[in-house]
Amino acid sequence: MNKLNILVALTLFTAINCAAQTKPKATDFDLVNRQLTVTNDGTIHVNGVDSAGLVWLKGRKFTYGTIEFDIKGNDRLQGSFVGLAYHGLNDSTYEAVYFRPFNFKADDSVRRSHAVQYIALPQYDWPMLREKYPNKYEFSVTPAPNPNDWFHAKIDVSPAKVSVYVNYAKKPALVVTPLTSTGGSKIAYWVGFGSPGDWKNLKIVKKKQLAF
Repeated sequence: MNKLNILVALTLFTAINCAAQTKPKATDFDLVNRQLTVTNDGTIHVNGVDSAGLVWLKGRKFTYGTIEFDIKGNDRLQGSFVGLAYHGLNDSTYEAVYFRPFNFKADDSVRRSHAVQYIALPQYDWPMLREKYPNKYEFSVTPAPNPNDWFHAKIDVSPAKVSVYVNYAKKPALVVTPLTSTGGSKIAYWVGFGSPGDWKNLKIVKKKQLAF
């Protein structure tokens, strides 16, 4: 095998584009601490209760690649934590990226720096990460979206890096090194304590390195 073929072999990926989807149904999901409704345009809406919540996508698996979706929270202080969980092993073991829309345009610069967050449960939740690794696993979003409106999110996941893009920006809002390897492949819409949330237009592109 010549150098060119070796390079191709090392960088070749298979990609499965799951963009084409029918309108989701409530039976497509497994719910944890939430109730769900699906609107006529395919929007997934979950209610807000005093716990974190998960909406697992039945039969969907993801290891590496890109997940894109439109998402909407609100501007209620400490009342909107919305995102997506991946590498799920069970209801308590997963990685997640989520947003705090009420911090997007806060007057306080410290609050703005807490706009997008990476966590890896159960060991690495946000209080521990903020205390031990300040400004490493959470950051601001620039330009800041309207906290009460839809915005677009893209999460690019590789073994060495997680990059989060907002509203088609070329520069990621957050780049982190994964903190764990859960061994899981489940995906879920994720909401934090007391938070409702809305999602639509989910697109998943899986990438798997080929062995030679």
